[in-house]
Amino acid sequence: MPHAASPSPTPDQSPTLGQYLIDRLTELGVDHVFGIPGDYVLSLYKMLEQSPIKLVGTTREDSAGFAADAYARVHGLGCVCVTYSVGGLSACNSIAGAYAEKSPVIVISGSPGMGERVHHPMLHHQVKDYDTQYKVYRQLTAASAVLDRPETAFSEIDRVLDVVVRNKRPVYLEIPRDQIHVRRIGPRRPPKPEPPSDPHALREALDEATERLTKAKRPAILADVEIHRFRLLKELLELAESTGMPIASTILGKSVLSEAHPLFAGVYEGGMGRPEVTELVETADCLLMLGCFLTDINLGIFTAKLDPSRCIDATSEHLRIGHHHYRDVRLDDFIRGLIARNLKVQRTPVPKRSNPFAEIDMGSGDSPTTSPRLFSRLNRFLADHKETTVIADIGDSLFGAMDLEMHRHTEFLSPAYYTSMGFSVPAAVGAGLANPSARVLVIVGDGAFQMTGMELSTIARHGLNPIVIVLNNHGYTTERLLLEGDFNDVHGWAFHRIPDVLGTGLGIEIRTMGELETGLARALGNTGSFTILNVHLDPLDHSPALDRLAGKLAAIVDKRADAS
Repeated sequence: MPHAASPSPTPDQSPTLGQYLIDRLTELGVDHVFGIPGDYVLSLYKMLEQSPIKLVGTTREDSAGFAADAYARVHGLGCVCVTYSVGGLSACNSIAGAYAEKSPVIVISGSPGMGERVHHPMLHHQVKDYDTQYKVYRQLTAASAVLDRPETAFSEIDRVLDVVVRNKRPVYLEIPRDQIHVRRIGPRRPPKPEPPSDPHALREALDEATERLTKAKRPAILADVEIHRFRLLKELLELAESTGMPIASTILGKSVLSEAHPLFAGVYEGGMGRPEVTELVETADCLLMLGCFLTDINLGIFTAKLDPSRCIDATSEHLRIGHHHYRDVRLDDFIRGLIARNLKVQRTPVPKRSNPFAEIDMGSGDSPTTSPRLFSRLNRFLADHKETTVIADIGDSLFGAMDLEMHRHTEFLSPAYYTSMGFSVPAAVGAGLANPSARVLVIVGDGAFQMTGMELSTIARHGLNPIVIVLNNHGYTTERLLLEGDFNDVHGWAFHRIPDVLGTGLGIEIRTMGELETGLARALGNTGSFTILNVHLDPLDHSPALDRLAGKLAAIVDKRADAS
């Protein structure tokens, strides 16, 4: 006989709304919540403080969002908790970046109580209407809900959290402060299970992909960030190793697998990339693109030359083979289906990777630091210290870091599509807490540091020990190369003196290669606190990768001028 249904808990037995949310976060493996308290969310903060989850207070809400984003990229799921409007709206930029780059972050915001809204039409922090913030976050997240009714609030939590797990994009939950301690009314209604792939569409897609790959003379794989987000590295490696197809990654997908793997060919960056990688990808007669974002940055500022008719483009949102589109085919089902086909394909030789730092004159100990010398030295640093997570801010911090060889899976973090300045130092908070066993190396420009770099205060508070390298070139070098002007200058900071302000940490000023060598050694030995290296560079100095891009763009301009 079937078991009788368990009776629904009485209102006194069921958890409060706040406790239920905390329990669900714990079930999903969220161990840290980032944010700043405020009166509309204080009751929930007190409950979080009394739970197994650790609260991480940051100095700014956008920094909390960056930290939660990095935490999600390493740990699998992140969470930020803020107060109404002044907190929630401050976090919008970092959550927009998480959405753009498919980083699963849960945003929890307090808001005015439902009862007080009736008699007080103008409460503090209000912008326009009480639902203004909710309307904003509907545009920045994959699912959102205001938990204003006990009859539906608990099932709404389940629905929204189900979306963040499935879609790997941010979601938003707003809790009016007088609803934190309400209890469920009625039984729990779990969300519907994720639908499987359409079996007919999947079979036909696999048939066409199999035919193309087995007929190809130069097949190759281009892997991107969704392989990491959906935890498909094992499947990627099984497919590549069983077929011998070489793998290139994109900028956004850098370190999607260990770059020391024998099948790894390098990072494809269009005109910014190394010639052998560009040739492999662009001459492949069947390019299997897995989880790729075709952004302008991934395509080397549109210097890439990819022929759609020769591509199999599979992501979590679409599947296109040549000019054929297949609906309702999941990325994981498609990759596993290809593995099950036991494909026999033509072996494309993995190109010998060039070393962009090989020709760089490192000079003597008295030689001035330059961007090429710095990144060359950091590349050797990573070879000697493989348990390092690199976080690169945008601009030449990102472009220069593209040539660094990452020795472990998912050890490189950067907002390489949304490209928001100020990501890296707050991200060191999230990455450091998500994986304490790895030392964090931050590469950040002086302009980006001035935006959020004082998040070193949070790093100090939690005893983290990242090595922060500031490219101090007195402004926005990448923009200088696009259009020179005084607007690209920033005020000079004595970055190495910041430990004096915070009362902890090690600051080192660097102008020569000898000082860089000594500084890195001292930074390695300083495991009890952060180290900040103030590396002075010429304002127009730039990395080899940016030099390659400038040359490629100049050639395009010259070609167009000749044609006209």
